[in-house]
Amino acid sequence: MAGHSQFKNIMHRKGAQDARRAKIFTKLIRELTTAARMGQPDPNANPRLRAAVQAARAANMPKDTVERAIKRGAGGDAADNYEEVRYEGYGPGGVAVIVEALTDNRNRTAGEVRAAFSKNGGQLGETNSVAFMFDRVGEIIFPVKVASAEAVFEAALEAGAEDVQSDEENHTVTCAQDDFAAVREALEKTFGDPSSAKLVWRPKTTTPIGGEKAETLLKMIEVLEDNDDVQQVYANFDISVEELSKLAS
Repeated sequence: MAGHSQFKNIMHRKGAQDARRAKIFTKLIRELTTAARMGQPDPNANPRLRAAVQAARAANMPKDTVERAIKRGAGGDAADNYEEVRYEGYGPGGVAVIVEALTDNRNRTAGEVRAAFSKNGGQLGETNSVAFMFDRVGEIIFPVKVASAEAVFEAALEAGAEDVQSDEENHTVTCAQDDFAAVREALEKTFGDPSSAKLVWRPKTTTPIGGEKAETLLKMIEVLEDNDDVQQVYANFDISVEELSKLAS
């Protein structure tokens, strides 16, 4: 998964994310609407909605757009009734892949996800066919400016987190799924709102991959992430930084 994060960071620095802003907003609006529908429309009383609002702010989504999405969800508009679906399968080189989606049409989304796998050397499997190769954990990300790596590490450890990884951009805190709410709330009191706070799939082991298979795998992931219904893609590949830089150039 580290390789996936590095690839995303490289693409971000090259400005590729700017061209995809509309798609990013579409995904965020769906999450805001769904979170408001499933809980209270007040972010302070709805942890999932609070996390969605934080993600929208991090993406520089206009405040009125955020508020409209929450109102639609709270109003129960049938046109905005999205269902959470998870797809699992294998990509090129035997890499395990988990796809999380919010959809108003399961048949459409399943067909598009299956096509993305099959056209790029992968194979869509049954539910739980690869989930056992991942751990479900909480991930809380703060921009590096909030505090030093040592300060964040100490606060996270005291809050009950399992690990902290710091780089030139972010402090990434991970914790057990059951401890997620408590760890997030403790760190928010110390450092303010995180740029991201959510449950993620973390691979237990990684699969080395390179060359043409690596290129095809990243293309498959890009196709999946470009799908409006797809919210997140997780994969257990391990690609060297040098090769990632070459593929991103």
